[in-house]
Amino acid sequence: MNVDDVDSITVLGAGNMGHGIAEVAALAGYDVVLRDIEDEFVQQGYDKIEWSLNKLAEKDRLSQEDADAALARVSTAVDLGEAVADADVVIEAVPEKMAIKKEVYTELEEHAPDHAVFATNTSSLSITDLSEVTERPERFCGMHFFNPPVRMDLVEVISGAHTGDETLDLVEDLAESMGKTPVRVRKDSPGFIVNRILVPLMNEAAWIVHAGDATMAEVDSTTKYDMGLPMGSFELADYVGIDVGFHVLEYMHGVLGDAYEPCPLLSEKVEAGDLGQKTGQGFYDYEDGEGAEVPHDEGSEAVKNRLLGVMANEVAGLVENDVADPAAIDRAVKLGGRFPDGPAKMADSAGIPTLVDALDDLHDETGEARYEAVAYLRDLAQSGEGFYGDEGSSDGMPAFDAISVDVREGVGHITLDRPHRLNTISTDLIEELSTAIDLFADDDDVRAVLLTGAGERAFSAGADVTSIAASGPDALTGTELSRTGQQTFGKLEASDMPVVAAIDGFCLGGGMELTMCADLRIATKRSEFGQPEHNLGLVPGWGGTVRLQRIVGTGRAKEIIFTADRYDAETMADYGFVNELFESENFETEAFEYAKQFAQGPPVAQRLTKRAMHSAWEDSDAGLEVESQAFGLVFTTTDLMEGVAAFTSDRDPEFTGE
Repeated sequence: MNVDDVDSITVLGAGNMGHGIAEVAALAGYDVVLRDIEDEFVQQGYDKIEWSLNKLAEKDRLSQEDADAALARVSTAVDLGEAVADADVVIEAVPEKMAIKKEVYTELEEHAPDHAVFATNTSSLSITDLSEVTERPERFCGMHFFNPPVRMDLVEVISGAHTGDETLDLVEDLAESMGKTPVRVRKDSPGFIVNRILVPLMNEAAWIVHAGDATMAEVDSTTKYDMGLPMGSFELADYVGIDVGFHVLEYMHGVLGDAYEPCPLLSEKVEAGDLGQKTGQGFYDYEDGEGAEVPHDEGSEAVKNRLLGVMANEVAGLVENDVADPAAIDRAVKLGGRFPDGPAKMADSAGIPTLVDALDDLHDETGEARYEAVAYLRDLAQSGEGFYGDEGSSDGMPAFDAISVDVREGVGHITLDRPHRLNTISTDLIEELSTAIDLFADDDDVRAVLLTGAGERAFSAGADVTSIAASGPDALTGTELSRTGQQTFGKLEASDMPVVAAIDGFCLGGGMELTMCADLRIATKRSEFGQPEHNLGLVPGWGGTVRLQRIVGTGRAKEIIFTADRYDAETMADYGFVNELFESENFETEAFEYAKQFAQGPPVAQRLTKRAMHSAWEDSDAGLEVESQAFGLVFTTTDLMEGVAAFTSDRDPEFTGE
């Protein structure tokens, strides 16, 4: 069976994951049966699907007609035989308990059609053990969605010991048909990829505080601002649920041994019922307190190397045991954990020898198994290579990570490729963008440049504010960051070739400033624009104060920057910022065709015309220098730190003018 043969999907379990998976499947065009053990549970799940679909329609993520059609494809059942009678694929999403899941599969085997494929949505339990309850272990695999399924792109597709390649191929194709990014886990291993990285990281953070080696504030400051992760370790534990990570650790401990012993700090919280945000109290107070207020300036290099060392050790173990390769691990953790960079890349950047030394020192000091470097990691340290060695891309292009690049039919296409972070712009992305622009300038086959953003939600939601905060409240650092972005974006403006920015979704802050350097901007009608820097206590720092007024006029530019509001695509077209509007469907193809027409134009005439038009502008150097100095100055303000802290905590900032 291949994905074209799949018409009907049954989802067992109507809880948060179950109803989310059912919604994703229905949106992809499949007939879906949502089943649970009681009418009340099924109806609650169905109601949540209806609410979510209507919300997507309200936000113009899809039409109301499409939302209604997706809901019409969902039916409900309590009787298991009725639920799976016509199922081609059964996705089980019942509670994460081995005994419960085995009981479900024992009953399911009696009713499911012989051809049906079974997929379990488990975050850590053994695929092999579950498959052996059935009579079809070769047609059984893991299909681990991430919460919430409608928004999270990653699906881990996990092989059990008996899973057939045809089953894995089918489920990968099924995930892709649902608009998800599948990452194959080649071997059944506790925690698979993402939880195998995140849960030991959370555990180590707890051990650091439990041992008195650092405070919780120091650990979370290090994690969030020095390492650039989306949340502090304790903040993340509270968000996910301390009990969730703890139970995964218990399972890992039982299967893998003492290296995964849960820290008493975690077990104490679970025993007390202080499980995080969902109970109002965890490592932070969410009832009487203000939740997770993570300081930006209490990071520790020792804590950073310790956490990175533990994380690198887990990556090395996965690679050594052929569970996944470094690229798959990085892709999974970026999508599932929303890391700004993958753990293998982070370890390479820190230096494998440095991290092994940190682990060795800790092992000598404590004798704990979790600090014993695996053989593969030690081999990398001794060879002086990283997880990625010296590899480049097979087509002669550099091995880009934050962007993807290709050349086709005269169009040099650059895609901002950080969909897990809404394609926010980091310093690494700026460096790679600069390299790609230079490559295009030297490539005679490139006659026009097209800029797009990966994923379905954003061209770019702006600067990676966490990374910016991590660079420190230093005026010189801020000024240099501004200049670097200005110079790189300016290469596009100065390019002899026509440059087209194709915008779909959010186009905010630094992302919008990048599009200002394009000669033409096209957008889908659902796109949103804005310069939200003033909400963060910042000023536009990558050309916005100069270039925006050239495009829409001084008055409109001040309105957009001072209000920090969002603007819809039609308004920005009226303002003259957007040249042409498109529907979302087929936009990628239409954007390429739009850019290709300029690649087919007269290069010399285009180059001279562009130079002549630009030479008519007033000298912008002075304006850009003023902008850089202003951008650097706000790096010294308390308002910037307040703005970033408010942004990451999803609250309104309270600026003081200091």
